[in-house]
Amino acid sequence: MNLFKDYVTDIRNEFKGYNGKRFSKDLMAGITVAAVALPLALAFGVSSGATAAAGLVTAIIGGIVISVLSGASFQISGPTGAMTAILVTLAAKYGMQGILIACFFAGIMLIAAGVLKLGRIIYYIPSSVITGFTSGIAVIIALGQLDNFFGVTSKGNLAITKFISYFTEGFHPDIPTMCIGLAVIVIMIIWPKKLNEKIPSSLAALIIILIVNQFLKLDVAMVGDIPKTLFLDERLSISGFDFSKFWDLFVPALSIAALGMIESLLCGASAGKMKKEELNADRELIAQGIGNIVIPFFGGVPATAAIARTSVAIKAGCETRLTGIIHAAILLLSMFVLAPVMSVIPLSALAGVLIITAWRMNDWAHIRFI
Repeated sequence: MNLFKDYVTDIRNEFKGYNGKRFSKDLMAGITVAAVALPLALAFGVSSGATAAAGLVTAIIGGIVISVLSGASFQISGPTGAMTAILVTLAAKYGMQGILIACFFAGIMLIAAGVLKLGRIIYYIPSSVITGFTSGIAVIIALGQLDNFFGVTSKGNLAITKFISYFTEGFHPDIPTMCIGLAVIVIMIIWPKKLNEKIPSSLAALIIILIVNQFLKLDVAMVGDIPKTLFLDERLSISGFDFSKFWDLFVPALSIAALGMIESLLCGASAGKMKKEELNADRELIAQGIGNIVIPFFGGVPATAAIARTSVAIKAGCETRLTGIIHAAILLLSMFVLAPVMSVIPLSALAGVLIITAWRMNDWAHIRFI
């Protein structure tokens, strides 16, 4: 009951004196974040073992539900790179239904963590552990994208065994596919910082590649059909819910919950300093839990707060949690308007985006310090 009263009080304080000027800031911040989130949502959807559409649905539903209930005004949630490392293994063993059920149970665990006031646990994890963990995830993400980047098919269940199979089974990259991936990497590296504030390098790279490929008509693997609906064909349903799988999926669900907890609270602690606003950690965990319970029923993958998108929101002038809701609404609009365009994005282009994203995930200054 106290949690609800505190939430109502914080909402009133957050929107006290809200006017057109503040709304315009939320609107511009929401548009900016959506531009960053769109290519990442598609890429993380594919890299998690699901589909680009699943990543987009996650960003939309997570962006709305979690933003509304969040423990701060600035958190932007959606699919993240760290989560894909868990999901790709889960997808290989249990399929999409395994991801959906594990996500649901992880949501319950996150709510329980919030109710039990475990939010402060983040302050007891050494920074070196967090840095090493993040870098390890970055390596897994990059290795997991090599097949799409080179247009090859590796063998094995783990990222490292797939990489080794290039040397043991033969390696014959598809040149057009590889050139597209390399072009995306080069564009993202050389894209001017001043322009990056208006058009993110990842989005710019995808737009340029799409235009070039319209003329060249290269025979490369594409994202494929993006359905114009929030309710994907492969989604969780009450009637088809198999509780007998709970113990099989308990450890994966616990891993998803733990990662979601760590990443969301780290994001809140870091971004809170930027916005000079304290995160209500326990409420954030409950919000993440509710979001991850709802998302599987639409066919999405687990969501968590994303530090990159959250920091972009704050730098773009985020005033309230409406920024997260607006960013989700724009992604929803893009699903209906831009579906034909998104469906012909080369997979190697998304792989290039993720490889650069993985590189930038590393806290190089802290690594050198350690």
